[in-house]
Amino acid sequence: MSDIEEHRKKIEEITLEMIKLLKTRTDIAKQIGDAKANLGMTVTDEEREDALRKQVTKLCKEIDLDQSTALKFLNFLFNESVKVQSDNKQTHLSVFLKAKALEEEGKKIIHLEVGEPDFKPPEEVKTALAEIYDKGYGKYGSPKGITELRNALAARENQEYAKVSEENIMICPGARFGVYLAITTLLNPGDEIIVIEPAWPAYKDCALNAGVKVRTIKTTLETEWEPSVEQINNAINENTKMIVINYPNNPTGQWGNQLVDRIINAAKKHDLYVLSDEIYLEYDRREERGALFARWWDVQYEKTIITKSFSKSHAMTGYRIGYVIAEPSIIEKMSKLQALSLTNVSEPIQYVALQALEADVSGNTEIINSRLEALIKIAKDIGLEFIEPEGAMYLFAKTKYKDFDATKFSEKLLEHGVAIAPGEGFGDYKEFFRITAIDETKLKEGMTILDSVLKESYE
Repeated sequence: MSDIEEHRKKIEEITLEMIKLLKTRTDIAKQIGDAKANLGMTVTDEEREDALRKQVTKLCKEIDLDQSTALKFLNFLFNESVKVQSDNKQTHLSVFLKAKALEEEGKKIIHLEVGEPDFKPPEEVKTALAEIYDKGYGKYGSPKGITELRNALAARENQEYAKVSEENIMICPGARFGVYLAITTLLNPGDEIIVIEPAWPAYKDCALNAGVKVRTIKTTLETEWEPSVEQINNAINENTKMIVINYPNNPTGQWGNQLVDRIINAAKKHDLYVLSDEIYLEYDRREERGALFARWWDVQYEKTIITKSFSKSHAMTGYRIGYVIAEPSIIEKMSKLQALSLTNVSEPIQYVALQALEADVSGNTEIINSRLEALIKIAKDIGLEFIEPEGAMYLFAKTKYKDFDATKFSEKLLEHGVAIAPGEGFGDYKEFFRITAIDETKLKEGMTILDSVLKESYE
């Protein structure tokens, strides 16, 4: 017993010393983060992380330590550094909250920062809301969703794309929660996920919350936001478990036909999960809508998870209703966490979504496409640089001015009553900003102010 007690004391001493070292490391990471912010540098430095990863791997061989365990611990340290260095990062959400606070003070704000349709849901939604009480919806239910809605969604997907059944579908409170469930249930702390940037910030945030290390692949305007095969392959290591794809992409609006093939090939080769966020699928400017979705199921890759939503297609952002398409075994894992988190998605809202499926929402796509055309024309007229989006509802652009900082510009623009989303929220893109295609009258007014503030500030 004395030997055991002695070893326990040593472990306690070592553990406490490790905590002290973690505090020291975190303080230094914060100092580095402050310096990076002042210099306009990105939080994550993949090259330095790779260099340290190689040193750790070498050390493991020298001291005979399990490499996998050490690398997972290293990923934990990397994540802690990212968290403390990201405190002041400006995203579309932080700008939105500032804009809402100004509105509460009585200031008029033109919202070009948030991805929310400003038209109403279909009339079927209004009718369904009136029917809920009499039809008895409002009880506890299955964490996977009501059978009627799951069957209806399966029938809809089969009609347009590929063969799925009710067992392939789970209802969730918005596509965001579907993303969170997939990352949290399928990955473990220390695992790695690949995110292709620019990207919606929630992918990173969900991963960090789950203790999962994010490996980013940076794409550029010059390559039309397409990663190379080499970039994808170089990002994959023994701890990589998932790769995320979002199409049409938020914020660039690109589809990436070649990207889909590259992701499928890499995922199958390395046995990775593929998380495919298709919330903007209905907002499409191409003629061959849906071709990409079908290819996931054509290859019958069982580790694919697809998230969708009623938020954009049916203008139902506040209703918080979305769904996941995946293999039944994956659905089972995700539904267990959903049951633990919220029991089940609101039955009344599920009934509303069921009725909303009867609506013809093709007009919404036409509205968004028309607004995008207007936004593209205005952006060209004022000299912004961008790749024309093939879908979604945004323009991701930069200016012709050198040393342009979109974060500082967004703060100044907000003072003039216009909110935009700074590019740093989507990755290492401080010179870029995202503009949402909204009502054309407000859009023109907002873009006129944007152009005026640009010229006032940089000419």
